[in-house]
Amino acid sequence: MKKSNLNTLFIALICGLFTLGHSAQAQSTLAVENVQTLVEKYKSDIRGPYKDIRWFCTDGSVRQPKDPCPDNIGPGVQHARYKDEVIALGKSNHVYLGQILAYTTIDELWDNNHNHSRLKQYQLDKYLRLVDNGWINQKGQFYRGSVQVEDEEAWGIDFYKTILSKDAVVTDNFYLIRQSLKDIPHNGDDNVAQLMRSESKVISDLYVPFMDLRTKIHSQPEKADIQKVIDFKAKNQKSLTADLNKKLDGLVATMNTFFKPVDVQALLNKSKLIKGTTLGDKVQSFVNGRSNDETASYSVNETAQLLLEIREELLTERRSLARLQLLDISLKLEELLFQNAPNWQPTTVSGQLEKICALTTASVGAGYLELWEWEQISGALSKFNQDQLSLAELTQVLETARAAVEWSAAMVKANYQEVVNTYTTFEPKAYAFIDDRIRGSVALHLGQSVGELGDFISQESALTNKVMDIANQSTFRGLNPGYAFGELVVVDGSSEDIEVSADKIYIFQRSPSDLKPVAGIATVAEGNMVSHVQLLARNLGIPNAALSDQNLQSLKKYDGDRVFYAVSNKGNVILKPESQMSDQERGLFVKKERNTDKIEVPVEKIQLGNTDVLNMRDVDASDSGALCGPKAANLGQLKKMFPEQVVEGLVIPFGIFRDHMDQQMPGENSSYWEYLNVMFVEAERMRSANVSEPEVENYQLRQLETLRGAIKKMPLKEDFMNQLEAKFKSVLGSDFGKIPVFLRSDTNMEDLKEFTGAGLNLTLFNVLDKEKVLEGIKDVWASPYTERSFKWRQVYLLNPENVFPSILVIPSVDVDYSGVLITKGINSGNDKDLTVAFSRGAGGAVDGQSAETYTIYDSNGYRLLAPAREPMYNTLPATGGTGKKAATFQNRVVNEKNMAEIKTLAKTIRETLPKETNSDYEGAYDVELGFKEDKLWLFQIRPFVENKKALSSGYLESITPKINTEKEISLSTKL
Repeated sequence: MKKSNLNTLFIALICGLFTLGHSAQAQSTLAVENVQTLVEKYKSDIRGPYKDIRWFCTDGSVRQPKDPCPDNIGPGVQHARYKDEVIALGKSNHVYLGQILAYTTIDELWDNNHNHSRLKQYQLDKYLRLVDNGWINQKGQFYRGSVQVEDEEAWGIDFYKTILSKDAVVTDNFYLIRQSLKDIPHNGDDNVAQLMRSESKVISDLYVPFMDLRTKIHSQPEKADIQKVIDFKAKNQKSLTADLNKKLDGLVATMNTFFKPVDVQALLNKSKLIKGTTLGDKVQSFVNGRSNDETASYSVNETAQLLLEIREELLTERRSLARLQLLDISLKLEELLFQNAPNWQPTTVSGQLEKICALTTASVGAGYLELWEWEQISGALSKFNQDQLSLAELTQVLETARAAVEWSAAMVKANYQEVVNTYTTFEPKAYAFIDDRIRGSVALHLGQSVGELGDFISQESALTNKVMDIANQSTFRGLNPGYAFGELVVVDGSSEDIEVSADKIYIFQRSPSDLKPVAGIATVAEGNMVSHVQLLARNLGIPNAALSDQNLQSLKKYDGDRVFYAVSNKGNVILKPESQMSDQERGLFVKKERNTDKIEVPVEKIQLGNTDVLNMRDVDASDSGALCGPKAANLGQLKKMFPEQVVEGLVIPFGIFRDHMDQQMPGENSSYWEYLNVMFVEAERMRSANVSEPEVENYQLRQLETLRGAIKKMPLKEDFMNQLEAKFKSVLGSDFGKIPVFLRSDTNMEDLKEFTGAGLNLTLFNVLDKEKVLEGIKDVWASPYTERSFKWRQVYLLNPENVFPSILVIPSVDVDYSGVLITKGINSGNDKDLTVAFSRGAGGAVDGQSAETYTIYDSNGYRLLAPAREPMYNTLPATGGTGKKAATFQNRVVNEKNMAEIKTLAKTIRETLPKETNSDYEGAYDVELGFKEDKLWLFQIRPFVENKKALSSGYLESITPKINTEKEISLSTKL
């Protein structure tokens, strides 16, 4: 067996020698197309990614393959060495191809500094080998001696012996460690479920008529499918090649293995370390109980409970190898549940609720949900023994169960999405890995059961979705009311590089972080309900819904079709072809005048003569739109009301921006300001000449691009820079360039009563260097003229040309977690409730992160709507810039003390802010805040703006069913 220090010494030697000869390659990231070339080359290379085979002896020496290590320096291990460019790729891109465990140290594979990337790559590599005939080892898999199975298994046992000995590591990474057991050899077992799915995928890729059976095996596998495959082979015999016949026979053999009854007793007998322990006795009791009751319902319930108990009590077992045996039993229990869940067919509502509760329990035990999340939702899911529930109560059970499915899928994505995204750039087949993991989990059966309950409740409430002709429509749920008509665009993959259009409807896995105007949107990963994108959609009446990944896949066949899309005030969803639109629906899109439903930003009170850098303490809400934008004005107001919870700050008012814009613009016979206004005059002339609106917009965007570039190079006036020097010292208490600050764009065209503008302009995080602050000021001044910002303003404002940016400069607070408070219940619909969403680190929730979200009830208590599932979070180092840290999910973000403080804050804001500001505003507020060592910090407050037209639309009201939420449903009702 090899020793870790031997491998470390050897790898360091090889890498060092290689670096000398290839330093230029090692220092820069290899381009994606070059990685693709390597992958394709290795597929046809008889040695794959490997160079040669050597013996590695315990003294650090390396010997030829036919010259094994002598006894005095043995026994050593034999395996391949990587090609030089494979080593270089690991150094330059942190991409590790064809990893050999015996050639790797435990710390290298665990890869803690890169969020366990190498371990995840190893798992992804195993998947690709299954679905692509060996992948980069298509030929190399026959390279004899490159990998020794017994050495890999021995290494795997050492790996788990080390990893499982650390309680904190197990607690923080339970899901990942348990999943890795399916891939890292340690006991001779294979991941049969994944093999079954991959074999069926390979067959359908080669022979399209098998697609229906493949879909069945992937979504609802059951023992009867074995005979269906046999019958398929017989029916299609004339069309099948010898290779397809062989592959079908292989699939049947794998399915027989998969559906063979799981023998937990045999596994327990092998797991000698846990015999006689508390958990060992529970496993034995489970085996005995099943022999007395073989019904599927009993088996699923008991399996789920044992899965949960193993997770809850795992750390009470102190021996790492005993923990390994318990986790192996846990995996077998999940296989057993996977087999039995389809056989439990409830006939009543009570039975369906009981099955959902059991499957959610199993999801917790298998690591897809965290233990604290289960504590939050278990009460809602445990009502199946009651005689009846109101329709409102039953709907809340459905929402909770649907959330559990979404959270389970999000756990898989949070762990693997980053690695999958990296690999997909050079190997598209990698993209299906996450779907494969989800389909191989208990979440598959949980999702089906929740869908069936959703169908029943839809019938009882008449709150039905009508989405084309796809299946499982109850998994659609509306987020923002509105309606749209246009081309449907279904994006199955990353959305960041998609160029969107304002007249199209988009279905995304996850919406882009800088979304430009669209007609309608629906997402699988909704992010959170108070992100900037969600607030803009709500403000502008853009229909917005959440859907399942399966729904997205079903809609792909309609990509490019023209459709009508609507979300009602109660959240039911309509999506139908243009040909099925009613006259009423067509009438919604009759062309209207350009200024219809737009608002005009008042500019008569703006004070452009003030060119002094201001102390934020000297501004308040009355200065909004006069000296500065609402961010600075409102934060100044909050500083007066909550002096200990708001930082000091500087305000660069509108007048300083306007003063700089009066300078001569290089290359033009005008000032920057005159150049801007000439553009708007010309745009109106073009419209008067009947030039098409897209052509007018294109002209404006070209001009704005020129202006934006010029502003970024604009000279700053000496008096202004001297003021900054002085105010940093006197107000912020530090020399300019010695304290990191946020630079927040703050225009007169945001946070209005009828237009939010959330996230449209630039915020620069944690800028320290003096020159970077000065560059940042110009970047922020230029940001209102970006394409995205301009297009959103064009949608809603009559006078978007009168934009004036001020800048709020505040010291950075490296918060532990941050987020948003909305002083109304968005989910509950109660104006007296609160909605909060928090993510770890700085900038939480506002950029669409998967945030921990709650409704805090006015009466008492709160409800968890979603946990955080963001794998990385922002930190704000004292040296400036932003850092990234890996998140774990085993603990909640917001604690009970924080909840109470937020509730008190909201009460104070509601009662005192209108009085303090002499405002007649009666709506809800949108507050950005954070906590550092449990101290609350306030960063922003603005009106929470909803689209009044959407909320009062006669059409939307007509498609919103009148629901009697107090209607009692007997749980003995037949499904």
